[in-house]
Amino acid sequence: MAGILAWFWNERFWLPHNVTWADLQSTEEATFPQAEDLYLAFPLAFCIFMIRLLFERFIAKPCALGLKVQANGPQKAQPNAILEKVFTAITKHPDEKRLEGLSKQLDWDVRSIQRWFRQRRNQEKPSTLTKFCESMWRFTFYLYIFTYGVRFLKKTPWLWNIRQCWNGYPNQPLMPDVHYYYIVELSFYWSLMFSQFIDIKRKDFGIMFTHHIVTVLLITFSYVTNLTQLGTLVFCLHDGSDIILEAAKMANYCKCQKLSDLLFLTFAIVFIVNRLGIYPLWILNATLFELYEALGSFPFLWVLNMLLMVLQVLHCFWSYLIIKAAYKAISKGKAGKWNPLHVAKDNLSDVESSSDEEETGPRSKTPHSTITANGTGGANGTNGYLTGGTCSEEH
Repeated sequence: MAGILAWFWNERFWLPHNVTWADLQSTEEATFPQAEDLYLAFPLAFCIFMIRLLFERFIAKPCALGLKVQANGPQKAQPNAILEKVFTAITKHPDEKRLEGLSKQLDWDVRSIQRWFRQRRNQEKPSTLTKFCESMWRFTFYLYIFTYGVRFLKKTPWLWNIRQCWNGYPNQPLMPDVHYYYIVELSFYWSLMFSQFIDIKRKDFGIMFTHHIVTVLLITFSYVTNLTQLGTLVFCLHDGSDIILEAAKMANYCKCQKLSDLLFLTFAIVFIVNRLGIYPLWILNATLFELYEALGSFPFLWVLNMLLMVLQVLHCFWSYLIIKAAYKAISKGKAGKWNPLHVAKDNLSDVESSSDEEETGPRSKTPHSTITANGTGGANGTNGYLTGGTCSEEH
């Protein structure tokens, strides 16, 4: 094991030339980041998760009920042993051939069977109350950590001149505020890594899981190599827009549509400016060019830039969805009835919509035209919001 660790932490891979791990050893005069410090993140991640459970139960839930957030889940499908067996043992999304077979077996029309499966899938999705509590927890954490970061960074020289992040490297003692900032952020993302498997499942699960893995790697590696000052800038840049996103989702759950739209517009502007403007022009420019000029080339620098570029690819993907959704709403002139965050990083509504979901019994096989929830044909409605092809509500 000692040989494996020595191979993994090879100085020539992780550190610039003429820099060794001995240069980053803590002394009586100065403290430097140590890999052992990061072990603290695991118990702290568990503590954060427990704090979240208590927060959602005793703070977020009473707030949600006070704001009259809907506590009931989606409408339940009527009991049917045959369809239930297909749903649990075979498929939750039957194809056309299977639908035709079930239609003949039950003497239901195909659309009624499709509606039953849709309602049955929705039964497994969380209530609006649950989603509100999760968003309120994330909003509270992001607000706290962003406020902490801003108050700390405004007093640092590297906020105003990013080259100060590696000025005098590696002789940059670890400041207590930076240590706290790093450990809390790492612990929070570790808690997200584990809780994501029991949290509300969303369509971008894989993308968000990738994001969390990349973030944990960046935090860990930048801490060990004493590039923490650069890391604090990345933290603060990313946390700001997440606050607005969670606030927009909470407003949507409270059915404050005008406030939700305003917050989403603000989120979209801040997100695109931060992630497609400031991040590449400030952070990536510094790591790709200025850091290379200051410290020279070494293998970890390429790894660092690769991970930062993966984040940028995710930023571009999310920005594309946001812009596409906004363009679609504006071009159709239905912004007043449209829920923009259906296609943002996180969906606000998990309930599939259908014009006839209010019906609970099977329909006859005689086809007839349907009227949507907003009174017109050709669009689906959920709580007054219009959904389209890219705004699918089931995930």
